[in-house]
Amino acid sequence: MPNPDFDAEALYRQLADSVKSSLASTDNLAVVGIYSGGAWLAERLAQELNVGNRLGFIDVSFYRDDYAEKGLHAEVKPTQISFEVEGATILLVDDVLYTGRTTRAAINELFDYGRPAKIKLAALVDRGGRELPIAADFVAQTVALTQDQQLVLGRDDDGRFSLTVDHA
Repeated sequence: MPNPDFDAEALYRQLADSVKSSLASTDNLAVVGIYSGGAWLAERLAQELNVGNRLGFIDVSFYRDDYAEKGLHAEVKPTQISFEVEGATILLVDDVLYTGRTTRAAINELFDYGRPAKIKLAALVDRGGRELPIAADFVAQTVALTQDQQLVLGRDDDGRFSLTVDHA
C-alpha cells in the first residue's frame, strides 16, 4: 500500500520539470538510469527531453565497494550504453539517494565507457545518510527515515509510479 505522504507521480513531475528547465537545451545530452527504479525514471525523462537513442542503463552490482558484504542480487541486468560517453553531458538518474555508494559505483562504470564532459545527478528522493560526498543536482523531495526503513519505487503495468516505505 503506497504511503499517503508520497505521491510518486507528483514527485516525478516535480523532478522532470526541474531537469527540463535546466537541461532542455544542453548539447550532447544523454540520460543513464541506474537499475531498476532509476532506469524507469530515466526512460520517462529521456522521452520528455527528446534525447532519442541517447538513453542508457547501468547495473552497478559489480562496481560497488560493498560487493563482498552484500553479494550478488538475483536480478543483475546487463549495462546498456550504446552512445558515445566521451564528451557527453550525462544525466545520471536514480530513484533514491542514500549513502552515495550506488552513485559512486555508477560514475566508476560510466568512466569505463569514456570520459563525459559533465555528469549531473537526478534522484526522485534524497533520504540523507551520506557516507560519501555526493549530492544530487536535481531532487524532488528530501525525507528522513530510520536505518531500518527503505524507500521502494514501484511501477504499475500502466507505467505509473508508486513509492512505499518498507521495513528491513
